[in-house]
Amino acid sequence: MKRNLLLIIGIIAILFPMSLTAQEGPKVSGFVQGIAQMNIKEGTSDTKTIIDNTFRARRVRMSLDGSLAKGLTYKIQGDFVRKPMLVDVYLKYKVNDAFAIQAGQFKTPFTMESPINPVNLEIFDYGESVQKLSGYSDVCGVGSIGRDLGIMITGSFLKPEGLDFNLFTYNLGVFNGNGANELDNNNRKDLVGRLEVHPWLQHLTLSGSFYYGFYDNESIHNGVRNRWAAGAQYSDGDIMVRAEYLSGATGYMSSTLDSIGNVISTEQLKRMSQGFYAVAGYNFRLGKDKSQKLMPVLRYEHFAADAALNNGGTNYYTVGINYWPLKSVNFKLDYSLIQPEAGNNTHRIVAILSYKF
Repeated sequence: MKRNLLLIIGIIAILFPMSLTAQEGPKVSGFVQGIAQMNIKEGTSDTKTIIDNTFRARRVRMSLDGSLAKGLTYKIQGDFVRKPMLVDVYLKYKVNDAFAIQAGQFKTPFTMESPINPVNLEIFDYGESVQKLSGYSDVCGVGSIGRDLGIMITGSFLKPEGLDFNLFTYNLGVFNGNGANELDNNNRKDLVGRLEVHPWLQHLTLSGSFYYGFYDNESIHNGVRNRWAAGAQYSDGDIMVRAEYLSGATGYMSSTLDSIGNVISTEQLKRMSQGFYAVAGYNFRLGKDKSQKLMPVLRYEHFAADAALNNGGTNYYTVGINYWPLKSVNFKLDYSLIQPEAGNNTHRIVAILSYKF
């Protein structure tokens, strides 16, 4: 019911102001991703056990984008894997480069990596730190696809004489905090923001972001959900290097028991999570017109869902190939060694084919 309501609102927003000037008809776009994945987990002996070997559709997205009036744009995006799901639906009004306001359902502005379209990622998917602390498969158990319902202001400003780009870009939003296609279930709103700085070099970005909020589930009320991240990226179309550190505090309930197991008291404690990733690649231009791009990729990541646990983290070592034979077609092949600080290693091999239209 909630999904249908959001879709109806989005359609009305498109069809109602038909007479406004500067209106543009809907532009249809999207992408399809198919994936083949094999996970091989090392056993206690020399034998290896295949625990996952499958083909599947990863994402099937379709979007409608357009303009309702000068400065007023909209987007509706759905995903059709398993069952139709509303991904994005929002209106955005841009006053100028320095100020725009956006309302609806869209990605929260946390971390550098989350805003990247999954087709344009260097490896097959977002890293573990980003997924666990940015509302994809969050450690608090709330949220999915990195999106939420809310309102956000955004813009870029300060363009010194002689430069053709702004030095600062900001995003600041207020959200339900309960994830995509879900109504709020507490009396609080979450505050999320990101500031990017281009220190007189257009291809260099320094970024800081935060998430301040609360969540509810069956076991906790107004559980703390605070995160922050800081990172940097250099990308000039050929060289790409990005690194980011993430940290998060997540509330959970702890009970004190008496000698026979009865609950005496409960209190909310904070579990700290920490993560770091660094990824690098270089685009080799191929073909007669140099339109093809072939990027070898290296990525390292460490993530600990509970930083207080000894040997509770996991290291991820990934090497891959990211190939664009056409502007609309992308192929990635990745091998990852997943090495928990306690436990057996896993070898992950992923091939993913994406098509944009």
